[in-house]
Amino acid sequence: MPPLDRSLIQSLPVFSAMDDVELDDVISRATALRIPKGAAVFEQGETAKAFYVLLNGRLKVMKLTPDGQQVVIRFVVPGDIYGIAKALNREDYPATATALVDSVTLAWDMAVWDEFMDRHPAFARNVMRMLGRRIEEAHTRLKEMATQDVEHRVAHAVLRLVSQSGRNVEGGVLVDFPVTRQEIAEVSGTTMHSVSRVLSAWENAGLVVV
Repeated sequence: MPPLDRSLIQSLPVFSAMDDVELDDVISRATALRIPKGAAVFEQGETAKAFYVLLNGRLKVMKLTPDGQQVVIRFVVPGDIYGIAKALNREDYPATATALVDSVTLAWDMAVWDEFMDRHPAFARNVMRMLGRRIEEAHTRLKEMATQDVEHRVAHAVLRLVSQSGRNVEGGVLVDFPVTRQEIAEVSGTTMHSVSRVLSAWENAGLVVV
């Protein structure tokens, strides 16, 4: 990988409002990693040695439940910070992050987490806002699971993908995200058969093109 430059991170939300000196300090501690499609950045239960910001590509964060079920916790898009076990007061990663496509991520040794939070107040504020949004999203998904039928849960999962990766094209919105029906099922708490049924009905009604 070529030498890193502050331009890689200065526009990312987690580093917003940081001055050039702070950004240079942050980028000087970073390592750029290429993650091939299908490879894990880290695995559930692994000792948390680093935290990350995705520069390019797409990841999914997946948790294996005690009874062996796979649950997609969230999808990671460029600019997202992830693997922040230290912020959750954990020594290990609570889930597995896997590349859905060939991806590039920045990594920082977890040992600098507390230093970054202390030395860079803007970084600390940005992280807290991000954690607040993720907690709110988790609460929303729990409410959906408890109160909504499958079609509504699938609709909310698709709308979240649109919010993360949708772009306007002629005739509608293109979701530029390599997600499978199984992964939509895992993130919406249902089965692939149910997702296929819902998407087929929407496609027949002219609402989506799958």
